[in-house]
Amino acid sequence: MSTATVAASRASLGAKQLGWLGVALGAIAWYLTLPPLLVRTPVPSILLAVAAVATGVAATRAGEVRWGRGAILAGVAGGIGAVVATKSGEANLEKVFVWSALFAASLRFATPLLLAALGGLMSERSGVINVGLEGMMLMGAFFGIFGADVFGSWFLGVLLGVAAGGALAVVHAVFSIALRADQVVSGVAINFLAAGITGYMFIAHYGDQGTPGSVPSVPDINVPILSETGFFGEAIGDMNLLTWVALLLVPLVAAYLYRTPSGLRLRSVGEKPRAADSVGIPVLRTRYIAVIVSGCLAGLGGVYLSVGLVHSFNQGMTAGRGFIALAVVIFGAWRPYGALAGALLFGFSSAVAQRLPAFSESLAVLFQALPYVLVLVVVAGLIGRSRPPASIGIPYVKE
Repeated sequence: MSTATVAASRASLGAKQLGWLGVALGAIAWYLTLPPLLVRTPVPSILLAVAAVATGVAATRAGEVRWGRGAILAGVAGGIGAVVATKSGEANLEKVFVWSALFAASLRFATPLLLAALGGLMSERSGVINVGLEGMMLMGAFFGIFGADVFGSWFLGVLLGVAAGGALAVVHAVFSIALRADQVVSGVAINFLAAGITGYMFIAHYGDQGTPGSVPSVPDINVPILSETGFFGEAIGDMNLLTWVALLLVPLVAAYLYRTPSGLRLRSVGEKPRAADSVGIPVLRTRYIAVIVSGCLAGLGGVYLSVGLVHSFNQGMTAGRGFIALAVVIFGAWRPYGALAGALLFGFSSAVAQRLPAFSESLAVLFQALPYVLVLVVVAGLIGRSRPPASIGIPYVKE
C-alpha cells in the first residue's frame, strides 16, 4: 500500500471520529437538561451544541459527509431540545424521561422495524428492491393472529404469519425477477394486494366483533439475573421473545453476509451479477431465495405487532412501518448493525411520543410525526448518502 493511500485512509478515519464526536456532543447537550441531571440553564448545552455543529462542519470539509452532517443535525437538535427542556417543569420532565421505561419502549417499537429492515437488507443486497415490506408485514400481522386464534397456539400463529409474508414475497419475486417488471411498481402493487386480502379476510372472519381477546400471544421472557439489576432489569429483564429473536438476528445476519461463502455469493449477485454468473453462481435462484427470506422476516415483524405487542388486529395496522423499515435500511447503509441503530432511533422517537401526553397533549401529537420526518431526512440524504448495491433494481437477463 502506498504512502498516499495510507495517509488518505488515516485522514478519512480522523474525519469519521470528528463526526462521531459531534454526534456525541449534540446528544450530551440535550441530556444535560434532562433527568437525572436537570441543568436548569441552557448555556452549557448551547455551547456544546455549537461545538457539535463546528465539529460536524470540520468533518464534512475533511470528506466525511455522512457523519459530518449527522453531527450538525445532532448539534441543532440537541440545542433546541435543551432550550425546550430548561423551560419545562422538572416534574413533567421526570414523568416523560424515565430512561429504563424509555429504553424498554424503544425496543418494543424498534422490533418490527428491525425485523422488516433485516428482510429488506437481504433482498436489496441481492439486487432486488423490496418496497412491498409494508404489505408483507400486514400479511404477517393478520395471518399471525388468525393462526393463533384458529389453532390455539401462538407458535403456529407465528409460523403461519411468517409463511404468509413469504408467500407474498414469492409474488414479488416472480414479477421482479422472472417477468423483469419494475421492482418499485411491483412492490407498491404488493402493498395494495395485501391491504385487500387482509381487509377482506378480517371482515369475512371477524366481522364487526374484531379479534377475540383470548388469542394466545407471544410470551415475554423473564431473565432472572437481569431482572434484579436495576436499570437493565427494568429495561430488558422482561422482554418479548420476538424482541430477543430480532436482536439475535442482527449478529447472525452480519455473520452470514460477511463471514460465509453463501453470504459472499449473495452480495456478489447484488453488486456484479454478470461476474457472479460467470463463475457459476446461480443469480436468479439466489435472488429468489433472498426475496422470500425478506418476506418471511417482514412477516415476522408483522406477527410481532399483532400477536406479540397489540394482541389484536386492525386493518392497516402496520401504519407505514414497512416504509420506515426501508428508510432504516438506507440509514444503516445496507448493514445489519446500521439497521439496528436506525431501528432504535425510530423506536426512541416513537417511545418519547408515547410518553409526551404526560407533558403536553399538543406536543405529543406533533411528535408523533417525528418518525416520518426522520424518513424524509434519511431518504433526502441530509445525513450523507449511502452507497447501495451496484445492481439494485436492475433485472438480470441470463445470456
